[in-house]
Amino acid sequence: MIRINEHYLKLKASYLFSDIAKRVTAYQQRHPDSPIIRLGIGDVTHALPKACIEAFHQAVDEMATDTTFRGYGPEQGYEFLRQAIAENDFKSRGADISTDEIFISDGAKCDTGNIQEIFDINSRIAIPDPVYPVYLDTNVMAGRTGAFQDGRYEGIVYLDSHAENQFIPDLPSEPVDLIYLCFPNNPTGVTISSDQLKKWVDFAVANKAIILFDAAYEAFIRDDRLPHSIYEIEGARQVAIEFRSFSKTAGFTGTRCAYTVVPKSLQVTTSSGDKISIHDLWNRRQSTKFNGVSYPVQRAAAATYSNAGKQQVAELIDGYMTNAALIRKSMQTLGYGCVGGENSPYIWVSTGQDSWGFFDMLLEKAGVVCTPGAGFGNCGEGYIRISAFNSHENVTTALARISQALTP
Repeated sequence: MIRINEHYLKLKASYLFSDIAKRVTAYQQRHPDSPIIRLGIGDVTHALPKACIEAFHQAVDEMATDTTFRGYGPEQGYEFLRQAIAENDFKSRGADISTDEIFISDGAKCDTGNIQEIFDINSRIAIPDPVYPVYLDTNVMAGRTGAFQDGRYEGIVYLDSHAENQFIPDLPSEPVDLIYLCFPNNPTGVTISSDQLKKWVDFAVANKAIILFDAAYEAFIRDDRLPHSIYEIEGARQVAIEFRSFSKTAGFTGTRCAYTVVPKSLQVTTSSGDKISIHDLWNRRQSTKFNGVSYPVQRAAAATYSNAGKQQVAELIDGYMTNAALIRKSMQTLGYGCVGGENSPYIWVSTGQDSWGFFDMLLEKAGVVCTPGAGFGNCGEGYIRISAFNSHENVTTALARISQALTP
């Protein structure tokens, strides 16, 4: 008799953003004439940069002629995009990453979720709390956890992030094999210094662990002293895999393009004592399960590295960061403590009350959608995340509504 993978049954009933969507839909049904402003899910709202659109159109035209048509591309990504990434995102910052250590994909969410499958089922996992749900849920699906008890899964080493440690978790107090880190952080928006990140790299080296480093929001860093990549840290090539995305930087949420860096120097030991290249395993996995990102999308992504593309992407990010500064200032003026919003598009707001209750209150009284912190883990209770991804006009309107709703 056929059976299901019962580890799926351990998952909470629904995904965080599905819960939000249901509540928003119910509100719209009750108030069909009341427009809502979404500052919740981290989807961008501005069009693709002009340079990307032009490259997209040109690539589509190439697909219309036999002589320039492209069929299956390399699963690892086209050389023109991987080379642009290596030069602009890593070598320009002193990080020694080569073209063939970069794997183009259709999303950082996919890669951070899929990477765990090449590691042993008994690997000990350390995951921050609060956290982007995909890191945790995919390990639950794989069978690395026990039951869900009191808001947490048995078998996971949780790395608490809270105001007392400035939302940067302390090093694990017990041996772990895989460590998920995200900076600038989703959901809290906090960043990490080079010295702080070096402690994590040194820990991974000493404990023969691997860091899975999500840097999807690095383009929003404004402080030149902060690292954009873990590979700016000495020793990281031996212990880290990094994930990046074009989704938030250049508006590719609907076009889908990202990449993962797996250094060739990153190795693990088998049960028999043999050294195995993680790079080779990921390459094998991608070649088996993935047919690559479409040629037009990769041409559009490569256009972000042109002079015009860099300028246009910077303008997009400037606009979102203007929103972030305004959100942070407005919430602080209303008396709420905040982090993030300075080197990140997310603002983490201390509400002092139940986060789902605060979410419902803003939806009902202001018609504004945020994200309840409790959806990101136990340590998120009492917080909400507000996203800067919207037009300046909508953000200004939303903040005026919030101010009215929160002012006695």
